[in-house]
Amino acid sequence: MREDLFAIRDLLDVYAQGFHEGNVEKLKQVFHPQCHLYSAPQGELIDDDMISVYERVAHRIKPAERGDPFYFEVLTLDQSGPDCAFARLKLGLGDKLFTDYLTWLKIDGRWWVITKTFTAEMRPDVAPLA
Repeated sequence: MREDLFAIRDLLDVYAQGFHEGNVEKLKQVFHPQCHLYSAPQGELIDDDMISVYERVAHRIKPAERGDPFYFEVLTLDQSGPDCAFARLKLGLGDKLFTDYLTWLKIDGRWWVITKTFTAEMRPDVAPLA
C-alpha cells in the first residue's frame, strides 16, 4: 500500500499545479470523468459535474498568471484498503484558501478522485479579486 500512497501523492501535486495553472489537461489526469464536486457555501448544496468544473477553470483568471503565491499543503492522506483512499488538503487559489476533501478509488489499476467536497475562506496573503 505504500506505493499507492506515493502514487496518490504524485497525483496530488498534479492536482494542485492544475488548479494553480488553470490547466484542465492536468486536472483530467486526476479526476475521474464521473466525479462530482460538492459544496454548500450559502447553506445550499452545489453539485458540479466535471464538464462544469473544467469550463469554469478554463475561463477564469489563472492564479499563476496573476502572480498569486502557490500554496498547497496535504493535511491527511489515508488508505483504508487496496482500492480506497482519502486526502484532506489546503489549496490557495486566487483570493481564497480552500479545504478539499478528496475520495480516491483505484479503478483498473489507476487512482482517481471520485468525489470532492470543499469549503473556502478568504486568503489574507492575496489581494481580493475584483
